Amino acid sequence: MTSRDFAEEEAEAEAEEGGVSPLPVGDRNYMTPAGHTRLQAEFMQLVKTDRPQVVGVVSWAAGNGDRSENGDYLYGKKRLREIDRRLRYLTRRLENVVVVDPAAQENRDCVYFGATVSVTDQGGETFTYCIVGLDEVDPGRGRISWVSPLARALIKARLGERVRFLSPGGLRELEIVAIEYQALD
Repeated sequence: MTSRDFAEEEAEAEAEEGGVSPLPVGDRNYMTPAGHTRLQAEFMQLVKTDRPQVVGVVSWAAGNGDRSENGDYLYGKKRLREIDRRLRYLTRRLENVVVVDPAAQENRDCVYFGATVSVTDQGGETFTYCIVGLDEVDPGRGRISWVSPLARALIKARLGERVRFLSPGGLRELEIVAIEYQALD
C-alpha cells in the first residue's frame, strides 16, 4: 500500500464517519453525561484493550516471515487502521465536548438541550423527542440531534407554542404539549 493509497483510504473513512462535522463552525459538541461516558468508555476500550491485542497479533504475524500472503498480518494492519481512525474521531469529538445534564436545567418552561419534548402534529398524533448530542442520536428511541431541523425549531419554544420546520416530507407544524428535563440513560 502506497502512501497515496493510505491517504485515499483515510479520506474515504473520514467521509464514512461523517468527515465534515455536522457541528456548526465554532460550536461545541454538546452531550449528555450518559453519552459522554459511553464515548469515553469506547475510547478507553480501544486504547487499553483492543489496540494492544491487535498490535500483539500483528507483531507475532510479522515474525512469521512473508507478509504479503500472511492473513493475520494483513487483517491485523487493516484492523489497526480502523482502530486508529476511530480513536482520531473520538479524540476530535471529546476535545470540545460540553457535558450538559438535563436534570440540572433550571429554566424548565422552555426547550433547551436535553429536554424531552412531547408534540402534537396537525393530525392530532403525539410524538416525544429528546434533544441530545450528535453522538447520541437514536431515532428509534426519539432521540434527535440538537442540530437537526426539528430540534432547532423546538429550541427556546415554550409549552403551548406552535413551531414550524421543514422536514423531508415538507413544511410541518407541531404544538408543544409537554417539556421535561430528566437524566438520560
